[in-house]
Amino acid sequence: MNGLTRRWAATARGGTVFSAAGVWPLLAFLADGATGPARTELSEALGLPADQAAGAARELLGALAALPGVDTAVGLWTKRTLKLVPEWKAGLPAEAHGVLTGDLAADRRALDAWAAERTGGLIGAMPVAPIEDTELVLAGALALRTRWLRPFTEVPLETAYAPWADVERLGLRRTSAVLDRVGVAGTPDGWVTELKVLGTGGLDVHLLLGEEGMAPGRVLGAGVDLLHRPRTVVPGSRLPYGEAGPGLRVVKERSARREPPTLDVVTAAYDVTADHDLLARHELFGLTAARDTSAGHFHGVSAAPLAVGAAGQSALARFGALGFRAAAVTAFGAVGAGLPPALRYVTTRIDATFDRPFGFLALHRHSRLVLAAGWVTDPLPFPQYPDGKHMNNAWENDE
Repeated sequence: MNGLTRRWAATARGGTVFSAAGVWPLLAFLADGATGPARTELSEALGLPADQAAGAARELLGALAALPGVDTAVGLWTKRTLKLVPEWKAGLPAEAHGVLTGDLAADRRALDAWAAERTGGLIGAMPVAPIEDTELVLAGALALRTRWLRPFTEVPLETAYAPWADVERLGLRRTSAVLDRVGVAGTPDGWVTELKVLGTGGLDVHLLLGEEGMAPGRVLGAGVDLLHRPRTVVPGSRLPYGEAGPGLRVVKERSARREPPTLDVVTAAYDVTADHDLLARHELFGLTAARDTSAGHFHGVSAAPLAVGAAGQSALARFGALGFRAAAVTAFGAVGAGLPPALRYVTTRIDATFDRPFGFLALHRHSRLVLAAGWVTDPLPFPQYPDGKHMNNAWENDE
């Protein structure tokens, strides 16, 4: 499934967030009921045979649901007149089936309420709206939440990057003795700095900073590749002194007493949202044939001719001093078709600074499965908190 993440990441152009983990199970259920060219294309997008797709989707959803801090759901709504193939319907998670009444406003309210409930209010609306021709809506929700094992401190972000420097931004800073949380890798497109921010429940966020001018898709793609080739990353403990990588500097500094080496991290807090029209990238998701409304493509779903009339995803990611939250709702609508003064001791300090656009991957630490990915172009402004409160309090109140 990380292959779909990498291919989707390659299309990134500006600030965005997306979840291939939110799309993949739905594509798998569609592939299970598809016929003809649509079945072939969906199978190629998934990277496995269509007759194995539904089982793999159920296995993935079960594994995700077992992770602390992760919630998943699948929903199916059909018109009362649409008869489903029993075997296909039985392959979906239990209690997934609802009814489209034909009252478009009421149906839209019901779909939006489901999206909000399943994401804890992070996503307030379904990315696909029912229309008169909608026979079926298949949707998935994914929400994840983690708290940092070592929280950050909020600071004003000091940056020379002009678009960010125009408005004071909310920076996050922390110091650690674990140098190997950061590393540098050489890629065909340039050097990439990777910082691992560890969270509870085995959920982590990797921040990725490429060389200036390196395209977002290249940086994110490199980050996905590094998950499967970690030995290509030079860890912080082995970096040379001086400018060691993008946003990375290794220095010697004097101390009054023996001090362990330190990793000093400065990054930006962000709140990124994005809406994606999956049919605009139909080749990426194996939906080219399935969108043709002149014929039916899902005879394994229903004897009635069906085509994909709409497909979308709404996604969100929040990175703050105490933790990270992300959510995505994906939906398919099927329609009828046709340094200080010199002192005694010397120690090493690594400065890792993410003060210009960077990428992120939210993933499960042990399986390396990417749950959400994105690119930060507009970090949060430094807020004026009443009564001396901080963003930490706001994040805690959002639980």
